[in-house]
Amino acid sequence: MTLLSINLNKIAVLRNSRGGSEPDICHAAQTCIEAGCGGITVHPRPDQRHVRPSDVYALAAMLRGRVEYNIEGNPFAKPRGDYPGLIELARQVRPTQVTLVPDGDGQITSDHGFDLRRDIARLRPLVGALCDVGCRVSLFVDAGSEGFDLAAVIGVRRVEIYTGPYAQAFADGQPGAALGACADTARRAQQAGLAVNAGHDLSQANLGTFKAAIPGLAEVSIGHALIGEALYEGLATTVRKYLQILR
Repeated sequence: MTLLSINLNKIAVLRNSRGGSEPDICHAAQTCIEAGCGGITVHPRPDQRHVRPSDVYALAAMLRGRVEYNIEGNPFAKPRGDYPGLIELARQVRPTQVTLVPDGDGQITSDHGFDLRRDIARLRPLVGALCDVGCRVSLFVDAGSEGFDLAAVIGVRRVEIYTGPYAQAFADGQPGAALGACADTARRAQQAGLAVNAGHDLSQANLGTFKAAIPGLAEVSIGHALIGEALYEGLATTVRKYLQILR
């Protein structure tokens, strides 16, 4: 079964909007685990507008040995304040997986993947450093990307396909071309020996169609839609509904 990893950034956004410690991100993670999810994802950024380094450390302590822990981020972003940089965070907490994403402070959310042929030389030493501390490395890529063989050579084990364009096409009632591009990208990545993850704007409405088109889909990372839907039906109930779709 495809692993469901739940991105808890939006829990941190809500907490930070008021200050203090509520809602508690570890409590949210515990609820998701009890509902059956297989992983927790966070995407700390240098500006700390949602998940903070303290959240990364607290989640690492509670998740170890229970479910997969996926930390996303830009490996080229410099340390700032008490944000030590993505590679140093990984060294300290040793998550199951680190997903490298080429985002910047000016982006509201991640909106594009790496150009593997252009970026692979810069990524090589960073991927090596993450492999050295035992992290599985995944790269965020666009549908239609090339260069998966190059990624496999430097130690990358997975790619995460950016599904924002597919989600928009689905909402517009014309998902065929975008879904086909994702499926073709997944097939070529798998042929290069990489497992395939997916994420961004996946929801209860569009997830089943996507999964059916991607044989061997290893993981989906879902946050914004899931947390939004949970406002109406509760977090545990919503997690179970996603798991039923993935089954």
